[in-house]
Amino acid sequence: MAIANDESKSCAERLKAIADTTRLSVLQILMAGPKHVGEINAVLGLEQSLLSHHLKILRQAGLVEATRDGKAVLYHFVPTTRQHDGSRAIDLGCCLLSFE
Repeated sequence: MAIANDESKSCAERLKAIADTTRLSVLQILMAGPKHVGEINAVLGLEQSLLSHHLKILRQAGLVEATRDGKAVLYHFVPTTRQHDGSRAIDLGCCLLSFE
């Protein structure tokens, strides 16, 4: 069965967004649950502007969402992007991304 053109484009955009080691690391951190920007940065140790750039790309790709939590911002997977069967894999809708 062929994937519709729109679905292929969406899949390619998601894969392009995660084709970066920093963004993959952010996804791995979020696998443990929602995190504030400061918590993510405590692990990665990036310039704030660089981390914001990577988070923006993940948001635009529809992989993560940001919600206000007082003065802080909390990041989490969007409902359609979730861990697969409690494993270290993320269901991207078009494929599974497994962290071995």
